[in-house]
Amino acid sequence: MAGTQEHTFDVVVVGGGAVGENAADRAARTGLSVAIVEGALVGGECSYWACMPSKVLLRAGAARDAARRTPGVADPGAPDVAAVLARRDEITHHWDDSGQEEWVRGAGIALVRGQARFLGPRELAVRSDAGTVLVHARHAVILATGSGATIPPVDGLRGAAPWTSRDATSATHVPGRLAILGGGVVGVEMACAYADLGAHVTLLVRGPRLLADAEPFAGEAVADALVARAVDVRFGTEAIAVTRDDDGVHLRVTQGPDVHADEVLVATGRHPRTTDLGLETIGLEPGRPVEVDDAMQVNGVAGGWLFAAGDVTGRTGTTHQGKYDARVVGDVVAARFGGDEAARTAEAAAGPWSRYRATADHAAVPQVVFTQPEVAWVGLTERAARDAGLDVRVVSYDLADLAGASVVSPEYAGRAALVLDAGRDDRVVGATFVGPDAAEMLHAATIAVVGEVPLSRLWHAVPSYPTVSEVWLRFGEAAGL
Repeated sequence: MAGTQEHTFDVVVVGGGAVGENAADRAARTGLSVAIVEGALVGGECSYWACMPSKVLLRAGAARDAARRTPGVADPGAPDVAAVLARRDEITHHWDDSGQEEWVRGAGIALVRGQARFLGPRELAVRSDAGTVLVHARHAVILATGSGATIPPVDGLRGAAPWTSRDATSATHVPGRLAILGGGVVGVEMACAYADLGAHVTLLVRGPRLLADAEPFAGEAVADALVARAVDVRFGTEAIAVTRDDDGVHLRVTQGPDVHADEVLVATGRHPRTTDLGLETIGLEPGRPVEVDDAMQVNGVAGGWLFAAGDVTGRTGTTHQGKYDARVVGDVVAARFGGDEAARTAEAAAGPWSRYRATADHAAVPQVVFTQPEVAWVGLTERAARDAGLDVRVVSYDLADLAGASVVSPEYAGRAALVLDAGRDDRVVGATFVGPDAAEMLHAATIAVVGEVPLSRLWHAVPSYPTVSEVWLRFGEAAGL
């Protein structure tokens, strides 16, 4: 490795997506020198292949549905596919990360381009077309490498060049026929988006319902809406063999007629990107999640120098929760290694670092599915709460009965439910909302779950009239307040 460049920083963040950027920014605030190592686009999955482009693809159908539900507004008809894809290209900056690179450098953070691999504790080799750079961390390394789509071991599937979520959100055309494997968030969002954009969609779901982690009524509402969009939703059905030829993709399935499509999208789960990081050189197993404690310090690595945040830990699966973890880990690293010695000593005496714990990962993770209708939930579902041994009480309400809903549309349909811990004064431990713009209702519930607020206390939080948020008043009435 003669002639190889070498650089040393106080903190090295491996992964330049939203999680890595947030961790690096927080760690640098006390004067630590920080570098981000990124082998692809700075800004990561969310900016270019997930959150942002997917919501653009979904937006046209949502706006059309809102117009159709509103008396006096003309039906806008089918979306302009070319315009939707053009807007998607704008929102991703045409997959050009120069703006993000400018932000990194403007924040005083170094950017090292290439694929990182551990050589040992606090030492990494970063390889790119320009050569190899050795990067040393004086104090800490933070892993924020995210996750990648998992291709299940279906006969012929990998050889049939399937789409993953990256392909679905960056496609340059809408296929006439799209088969989707998986009934989770990616599966149902892309089924909704591509059906709205004119594709005939077949959705193969291994289990008995959509959105298995949500309340059953949420998955049922999404299934009904997809069927209304002419999506062929097949429950209890898996692909067992896949082939591709000049006529498209052919899927042999466990029940019902075989599926013939132009493209097949695999949306059956994700795995942490840890396979090629050289984790074996520091005593960790490649290919597995990097387990961390609530301060985001990696378990099983001596010396307290290795941290991780986001999908790579297996704790979280959303950008917003990963960014929360990133803020925690950035603050932990800044407190332990940055500033002056007196400040570090005072911080250590307080807990140590007792202010920095990712407690929301256990009880208050918010999730939004941007289908029509939207689905939003936080905290525990009824089943999860019962499995946890809580004395569960559930109150629910039909959102269409609200005055605010009738103002939105005479065709408004939706439902909301609270999960309460009756053994602790009916504290809110979970909430689910299904309906138009349900995502905008979620944060009030997130605050209630994080604050462990009893419903009797929320009785005095008066919602504005006429808004759909008046459901909080109705929750109290349904509970007998």
